[in-house]
Amino acid sequence: MTQLEDLTDEQMERYARHLVLPEVEEDGQLRLLNSSVLVIGAGGLGSPLLLYLAAAGVGTIGIVDDDSVERSNLQRQIVHSEESLGTTKVASAQKRLQALNPDLRIVIHETRITADNAQEIIADYDLVADGCDTIATRYVLNDACFARKKTLVSAAILRFDGQITTIKAHEPGNNPCYRCLFGNDQPDGRDSCADVGVFGALAGTMGSLQAVEVIKELLGIGTSLSGRLMLYSALDAQFHSMNTRRDPACPVCGGVE
Repeated sequence: MTQLEDLTDEQMERYARHLVLPEVEEDGQLRLLNSSVLVIGAGGLGSPLLLYLAAAGVGTIGIVDDDSVERSNLQRQIVHSEESLGTTKVASAQKRLQALNPDLRIVIHETRITADNAQEIIADYDLVADGCDTIATRYVLNDACFARKKTLVSAAILRFDGQITTIKAHEPGNNPCYRCLFGNDQPDGRDSCADVGVFGALAGTMGSLQAVEVIKELLGIGTSLSGRLMLYSALDAQFHSMNTRRDPACPVCGGVE
């Protein structure tokens, strides 16, 4: 994709509220327009995340999902609508994002991320955002992003609770990976949203937080969530942030100093 060097008049109008921020201004907006983000999952987390990345002007957005839209999705997956029922989530999301911001390039990957394809799919993107619904996929993404030296913004939700962190374990210092935080043994039989439910608006909260952290990483502003895990309890209306550390014995990132 050709790198933009100047904003058009229409872009100056569209991104006017960004341009007056000293932390963004025109250079920052151009950086966003020249950036690429891969979003894993066009579901509850992916929906607000994708909408805000498109609204913010991230120039290339990739979407990975192998599912189709069902009516039970619409309680939280706000990028889709009744007219999307039965269509693939990637096609539905692509149509909505292009309607929101036609300047962008939306690339769809109608597949599931696996250990066999993860590195190839993420290779062409600047940053990866994980909104998937399986723990096994999170481990695959963690390992692939480390191998490809890609920053990963990861979030998860269940019932009334959410969590989010940024992973850039390929960088030196205290930048732990997913395995450092949660170990190498993947739990079996973990409850899913289909089993125990999820509060619809919680997806909006956590997906929006993901968008904030993705955009901060692209712009290089603010304090990164790398080295911290942020927890949110919707029922208690409380955020809790805990410091995390790299595991020197981690089989993936333990050798990084």
